[in-house]
Amino acid sequence: MSVFSILSITLVGSLAPEAMNSFFKNIQTWLVAKTSWFYILSVGTILFLCLFLMLSRLGDIRLGPDDSRPEHSNLSWFAMLFSAGMGIGLLFFGVAEPVMHYSAPPNGEALSIFAAKESMKITFFHWGLHAWAVYALLAVTLAYFCFRKNLPLLPRSAFYPIMGNKIFSILCDLIDTFAVFGTMFGVATSLGFGVAQVNAGLNYLFAIPQTTGTQIVLIAIITLFATASVVLGLEGGIKKLSNLNIGLAVCLLLAVLLLGNTTELLQAYVQNTGAYLSDIIYKTFNMYAYEKKDSWIGGWTLLYWGWWVSWAPFVGMFIAKISKGRSIREFMLGVLFIPTGFTFLWMTVFGNTAIQQIGSDLKNNLLLSVNSNVAVALFKFLEVFPFSSFFAVLATLLVITFFVSSSDSGSLVIDTLTSGGAEEPPVWQRVFWALTEGLVASVLLLAGGLEALQTMTIAAAFPMLFLILIGAYALIRSLQKDHELMNSIKTYQTSLQYAVAGSPWKDRLDSILSLPSQKNAVNYLEEEVKPAILEFSQELEKRDYKVVTSTDNEKLVKLSIIKPEAEDFVYMVQLKNYDTPDYIPEDKENYIRAEVYLASGGQNYDIYGYKKDEILADIITQYEKHLHYMHKIDG
Repeated sequence: MSVFSILSITLVGSLAPEAMNSFFKNIQTWLVAKTSWFYILSVGTILFLCLFLMLSRLGDIRLGPDDSRPEHSNLSWFAMLFSAGMGIGLLFFGVAEPVMHYSAPPNGEALSIFAAKESMKITFFHWGLHAWAVYALLAVTLAYFCFRKNLPLLPRSAFYPIMGNKIFSILCDLIDTFAVFGTMFGVATSLGFGVAQVNAGLNYLFAIPQTTGTQIVLIAIITLFATASVVLGLEGGIKKLSNLNIGLAVCLLLAVLLLGNTTELLQAYVQNTGAYLSDIIYKTFNMYAYEKKDSWIGGWTLLYWGWWVSWAPFVGMFIAKISKGRSIREFMLGVLFIPTGFTFLWMTVFGNTAIQQIGSDLKNNLLLSVNSNVAVALFKFLEVFPFSSFFAVLATLLVITFFVSSSDSGSLVIDTLTSGGAEEPPVWQRVFWALTEGLVASVLLLAGGLEALQTMTIAAAFPMLFLILIGAYALIRSLQKDHELMNSIKTYQTSLQYAVAGSPWKDRLDSILSLPSQKNAVNYLEEEVKPAILEFSQELEKRDYKVVTSTDNEKLVKLSIIKPEAEDFVYMVQLKNYDTPDYIPEDKENYIRAEVYLASGGQNYDIYGYKKDEILADIITQYEKHLHYMHKIDG
């Protein structure tokens, strides 16, 4: 269904680009006139919800089992989410947007000191916390329901607390299909418009003509690189390419910072950030309701809000995919503040330097370039620096690598969506979607339909806002129950927890200090843990409870109590291997712990050495805590 719909829209966009553009322009104009208040209110609400999740007790919950830990280092994680989120946008607008606001501010005199300050505040506002909050809220919702509730990594999973198993109906296929559209056409339009900047760089360096034919060839080359990266997978392709992106971006940033007026730029960075934070509430809800600047807010703020929301399914799913194991607080801190801080530094270094260039010479070619051809602005900006040709090569290479990473990230997301949320979709399917992105961009570029598609994509942000907000409601509702469970497990105590079953304290000390081998631990699991779990399950079965027990490769024994329309109780003992700590005076390289896991994940305590009666006492204690939790959330 997705393939047919994408090809149909592409065909319409290529055969009747002007009619399609006019149709969606009318929709966009109506949305700006009638629903701009809803866009502004919704994006502001999304930011406050992200801050609430970060600062509240719900931030303690992990995106995965309680014992899970991040799969990627902080640097690689940041590089991947940044490359997918807006890396290419900084290159395209880092010089252009501050100059546009400087030369045509919404308030005040153009090309003045006031206009310079205001231009940086507006740029920070459009590229700051609000943009990343839109990505973060959808991403944390998807990651939570996938990695903690074991649902597919699909947008429909966010509605599970509201709809239950109905999310697997044909009706909810439309939610995932909508996300496929947003990802495909968002990446395709970005690819189509972005090759203009690559073409501009090649024209500047090697006099390669700026023509549609050249840009089609560039799309083909970028698509082939993206296809190769997608085939290599997340670890082999996207992760390495994202690390390369960040390395090149930092090199270009430092070069402009150190070769420019370093002290003034660092002062401006601090002042710009302070001005942004001091105005954030006012700008978040500023509708220009008294000044009546509908055309300005519609052409800037609402356009950006629509663009970030339209990209949310793509970027949100990708960020979710790479964020397993992080706590919600850690996730929000990383997604909101680290990319925003880097973005602000980038915009200050390039934007303030560009404003300084224009302020010193109002006939500067840079101002003319921004007003006539935004794609050339970055290269005109670099002309005033030493080694300008080298930096132009570096900038062109960076544009290409950012495009490749956006394309392969988009292909991976679409592949996941169309394969039902599979963690490792087929390679041929990844290749198909990577090639399709390039094909769609090429066809629409030839036909002149990219602008129409961009308009359609932004207009589609309106229903997506509803989906994000409903998903956020479902997330908070589920998180509150999850936190109640964690709290019940930690705080609810009974006398059974301290059952000794007649064991002398010295025997218990011996079991605590022993470092069992693999063989001893397996025997313990077989001789003590399994009989205890079987006895407990048999007793419950007599009372008409549905109980399932299972084992796996002699390394775990699991008990599940199944209750329809309620959360299952899980008690599992799993053997885990550890290096021998320095404080244990035994000459062993490693030892085994028999650790307890519940439905929410590992509890980080070892029961090796417990007798059968003690294990039964521990199971009963954990089950009583579970019943206490169920009573509290139902009551």
